[in-house]
Amino acid sequence: MRKLWILWLVLCMSFHLWAQENTSQNIAYQDGTVRFTLVNEGVVRMEWQPTGRFVDNPSLLAVDREYDKVDFQLTESGDWIEISTSKMELKYRKGSGRFSSDNLIISSKGLEPSFRWRPGDVNTGNLKGTFRTLDGYDGEIFVGNGHDHGDHLPMPIEDGLLSTDGWTLIDDSEGLLFDNSEWAWVTERNSEEPCQDWYFMAYGHDYKEALQSFTVFAGKVPLPPRYAFGYWWSRYWNYSDDEFRDLVTKFETYNIPLDVLVVDMDWHYVAPGKGGWTGYTWNRSLFPEPASFLQYLKNKGLQVTLNLHPAGGIEPYEERYKEMAEWMGMNPQDKDCIAYSGSDKRFMSGWLNTILHPMEKDGVDFWWLDWQQDVFDSRLKKLNNTWWLNYVLFSDMERNRTTRPLLYHRWGGLGNHRYQIGFSGDSYSTWKSLEFLPYFNSTASNVLYGYWSHDLGGHQFAKGVSQLDKELFVRWMQFGAFSPIMRTHSMKNAAMNKEPWAFDQTYLEVLRNTIQQRYHIAPYVYTMARKTYDEAISICRPMYYDYPETDEAYQFKNQYMFGDEMLVAPITSPMKEGFASVKVWLPEGNDWYEWSTGTLLKGGQVVERAFSLDEYPVYVKAGSILPFYGDVKNLSQNDEPLRFTVFPGDSGTFSFYEDNGNDQMYREQYARTQLSSHRKGNILTISIGKRSGNYKGMPKKRTYHIDVLGSAPASKVTVNGKVVDYTYSGTELKLSVMLPECACEDSYTVQVIYDDNLPDVNDGLYGKFKRMKKSFLAMRYRNANIDYIEELGNMESTGRTITYHPDLFIDLIRQYQLHYAELPALLEKQRLNEKDIQWFLQSVYWKHE
Repeated sequence: MRKLWILWLVLCMSFHLWAQENTSQNIAYQDGTVRFTLVNEGVVRMEWQPTGRFVDNPSLLAVDREYDKVDFQLTESGDWIEISTSKMELKYRKGSGRFSSDNLIISSKGLEPSFRWRPGDVNTGNLKGTFRTLDGYDGEIFVGNGHDHGDHLPMPIEDGLLSTDGWTLIDDSEGLLFDNSEWAWVTERNSEEPCQDWYFMAYGHDYKEALQSFTVFAGKVPLPPRYAFGYWWSRYWNYSDDEFRDLVTKFETYNIPLDVLVVDMDWHYVAPGKGGWTGYTWNRSLFPEPASFLQYLKNKGLQVTLNLHPAGGIEPYEERYKEMAEWMGMNPQDKDCIAYSGSDKRFMSGWLNTILHPMEKDGVDFWWLDWQQDVFDSRLKKLNNTWWLNYVLFSDMERNRTTRPLLYHRWGGLGNHRYQIGFSGDSYSTWKSLEFLPYFNSTASNVLYGYWSHDLGGHQFAKGVSQLDKELFVRWMQFGAFSPIMRTHSMKNAAMNKEPWAFDQTYLEVLRNTIQQRYHIAPYVYTMARKTYDEAISICRPMYYDYPETDEAYQFKNQYMFGDEMLVAPITSPMKEGFASVKVWLPEGNDWYEWSTGTLLKGGQVVERAFSLDEYPVYVKAGSILPFYGDVKNLSQNDEPLRFTVFPGDSGTFSFYEDNGNDQMYREQYARTQLSSHRKGNILTISIGKRSGNYKGMPKKRTYHIDVLGSAPASKVTVNGKVVDYTYSGTELKLSVMLPECACEDSYTVQVIYDDNLPDVNDGLYGKFKRMKKSFLAMRYRNANIDYIEELGNMESTGRTITYHPDLFIDLIRQYQLHYAELPALLEKQRLNEKDIQWFLQSVYWKHE
């Protein structure tokens, strides 16, 4: 008996040593039916397999099984084993089989909040994830579509990966698996009995760490091509080749950038006997030569996606039916419909090779997978059709292209973060819908689904509405400019026309400027998209990622961080007397620059702010230095001039990211340029570091501009110690320095030296200039014969006068501020009537200053 005991002890010790050394799998403990594998210090995979056949194949959720070495300790005490890492302690009663509250305990270690978890415990603080579609929802309430009147209940948003409880359990016990074929395909688990395959995540309130931990076993969020962050034009409309050409010409004429053209389902025949929701044959009445049409768009630098509804299979009237039938071993003469079958590798391969790939060769860049098929596969009842379609098309692009895969599709469930751009469906064009979207957007980042693309402006009218609300559309577009993807779309209704030039001059200007602003910030957005790939942090993210211990981070659900340096508090209600009012929480830790008005605000407070139609609540961390573009046609080029923009404040740093833009080598081939700004006394120092890294098509030289916002004119500007010229815009309060033909392998130091005792211009002066200019012009249309008194006339031209005479800056600014404080009296001196005086004061929001 003693010999048997010694033998058992030796075997146990040998196994424990083997487990410690097995760093590729990090198996901390295993017996006949139970296995514990450490993914990292905060994540453990827990398997109970009654047959003892543990699963090593990747699942549809957990695609990675190899992990970096994890430091842990395994100890035994009586009947219990204990696995301890820096973040948790797991105890399991040996030989007790299926996990339950009686035999498994996980306790936090060094985390806040602390917890002690057992199977069956309810995660009460889950911060939610996302939902498949906005179809039928007016805001968060389901009102239905057409004959479906809806249940008028709130959207049942799925649970996400994060919780204020500090832990999350993910159950993959019934998850389907990938096989070991070259093109990994779905297969069922070989388990005669129910099993348990769990992932427990311990993170406290370090939400960012939790998301990155999830990607260790569930895969990263691929970086979309750069063009995806430009403007997408989409409309449900039976466009013709000529109409599309006219549309593209209009974008050029109005100087509106464009990157992606979305062609909805009318690209193919839809008439009975020739097509339907499903279709694969170009409508030759609208597109006589599809390849020539696509080539025209390529010549314009545009990317193209076509809408697909695959559920109907391939009918005999389709152009490539014969090839597909022969691929499937069918007799084409029988003219049988080839039914859609997502889990059938033969069918899906044929669908791709005989039907989609030829169109891709003609110029289709990616596909819009609209939803029409049944929820689950006809053969594998647990296989979600949406989830699987997303995988099949995305992985096909990975395998068969050198360009970067992109897909535009419905949310299929956890794990779909690996297939990028989401299509949220047919939203209602209402203020309620707009109000719901910021929360819906940022909360989706809790399941790494950070690239939602919405129908900006809403897809369809609410009941009883027949005209597009212009103000609502503008606010939706402004929100879209600070969203992951900027895409307009609408129902097939002439009254839903969202072409910017279809609006009057005021709205056209705001819409054009909004789209152009999206392109200006594109380098910043793209850098943040790389962060999503590297660190699993989405561009739009809830405030509690950065401020997890602050109550306001959870209470202000509609505002969000847009990357690391910007905070957005969307306008989701109509204006009153020309201004929309928004309550904004500005976190402490730094000051915040209100970009549209030029106001530097203290952090650590809630403020109520007002915005005109052309203003939007975007707040930038004080002192930030961010990479922007000037005016560009689209995002296809790698050598556009860069405008490194410095915001008022003491200091800031930024790591500017760039790559080829549309290849699959971005994982290893990319470049970074370190930027910094520091203000000390009257000297602002801006550093542009040497570019590090390499990628195909990387320019050796670029034109750099330095833009300093909220700035006075300088007494001197130097670049690497040499005095240079600069320009100054008094209307924008912006100092600019141009560094032409810079060698990217060199570093540059720019110093801006100011005079002493300069007046503060970051108290909203920029916004006052803009509002006063508009009001002076509008007053002329109220009274064409008005001749402004000297004080008011000088106020109107102050910005332009400073541009011409920056040496007069101090006197002109002080004079303007004095006159602004006396504005009511000056308007009376102008002999305006009381009605006009009140109108003017309201138009510049003077009464609230």
